Amino acid sequence: MPDHENVMTKELLQKLRDDPFPNYLGVELDEVAPGYARVKLRVQDHMTNIHRITHGGVVFTLADVALGVASNSRGPAAVAVNVNINYIRASSPGDVLVTTAEEEHLGRQTASYRVTVRDGRGRLVAVAQGLVFRKAENAPG
Repeated sequence: MPDHENVMTKELLQKLRDDPFPNYLGVELDEVAPGYARVKLRVQDHMTNIHRITHGGVVFTLADVALGVASNSRGPAAVAVNVNINYIRASSPGDVLVTTAEEEHLGRQTASYRVTVRDGRGRLVAVAQGLVFRKAENAPG
């Protein structure tokens, strides 16, 4: 029997795809593997701040979504306990932000991830570090 933490089941993938808030925003789940996720979002006019650039909350949310998918991709439920983000470059409406979360450390109860947000031309928009708490049981649903 394969290790359940290294196998992506159809049920788990569907659960990750059915996340209500990212779906409401239009976040696309582009790629998922154990400990890894890539998501995309096209920035809309209503996602900007007073400077007409992408609101920092949108960028943070995209990083948080990628972190959530990557950290829950192994099956056991994981929740963020700390996320630090650095904004590097502004993006604008029409830009497609591509965000990846990669596992850097996997422990029994915690795991850490490096998250990068890039624009459609591959330029770094933000970089984040996330720490999650891993529960013993699988995510509900």
